[in-house]
Amino acid sequence: MTPISDADLESVMADMRAAALEEVLPRFLRLQSGEVRAKTTADDLVTDADLGAERMLSEALARRFPGATVIGEEAVSSDPDRLGRIGAAPLAIVIDPVDGTWNFANGLPIFGMMVGLVVGDEPIAGLIHYPLTADFILARRGGGAWHVAPDGARRRLEVAPPRPIADMSGVVCLPQLAPHEQAVIAPNLPAFRRVTNYRCSAYEYRLLAQGSIDFVMNASLQPWDHVAGHLIHQEAGGHAAILPGIGYRPSMTEGRLLLAASEVSWREIGRTLGLLPAISGGAFAPLKA
Repeated sequence: MTPISDADLESVMADMRAAALEEVLPRFLRLQSGEVRAKTTADDLVTDADLGAERMLSEALARRFPGATVIGEEAVSSDPDRLGRIGAAPLAIVIDPVDGTWNFANGLPIFGMMVGLVVGDEPIAGLIHYPLTADFILARRGGGAWHVAPDGARRRLEVAPPRPIADMSGVVCLPQLAPHEQAVIAPNLPAFRRVTNYRCSAYEYRLLAQGSIDFVMNASLQPWDHVAGHLIHQEAGGHAAILPGIGYRPSMTEGRLLLAASEVSWREIGRTLGLLPAISGGAFAPLKA
């Protein structure tokens, strides 16, 4: 496995800060109509900030890690075949230049930048930057998960402690699911204290890793949304798997990814949502309308 040092992480942080300052922050609340475009649907947006930040980060990280395969969200939109290189590359660097683009384009201060490093279809480092507050959360495999303040001060991150389902809060993105799946899950959401959706994986992973929420269920498995955050969540002590219990890999593009504070709570949440059978250890029960 390619070793990643603390010095490497500091270098990537510097590149992310530079891209934020040059390409992202100057455009927040200042986007003109021609600088925002729809991709696959009317609310799947790309902005000039996404394109500029990805270009700047891709060039900088390719220089820092010679020979690495750089895979950016917007580059994959233009060349979908790039997605297949993640599991095969000796070192892949996965970039989400502006995570939460819809929020960003609509003036909501809930967006971030994400970079994940992958070796052999396994994340080895992940960094999430929050340009408006100038801080990071990050992890290196085996090194724990950390919040890094603007002045460099570090604080260890830990997932939420055990608590009953009725006291749990989490994120479920219902629009990602088929109508018949929504019909199964939606009636179960009142069992939890609060369920919401921030339209931004960068913030959802932050809330998970610092113990502010208990779970996230996501049915969109684009690697730029999960490579960095999944590792940070894992290093913060969390448990995650593709339902009904398959380990997550960056090359996966389909399935429902459930993240929780522990394996026990993962199973309890899965059963409460209606995504796992009522008896622990049983076979997966397909969703029915």
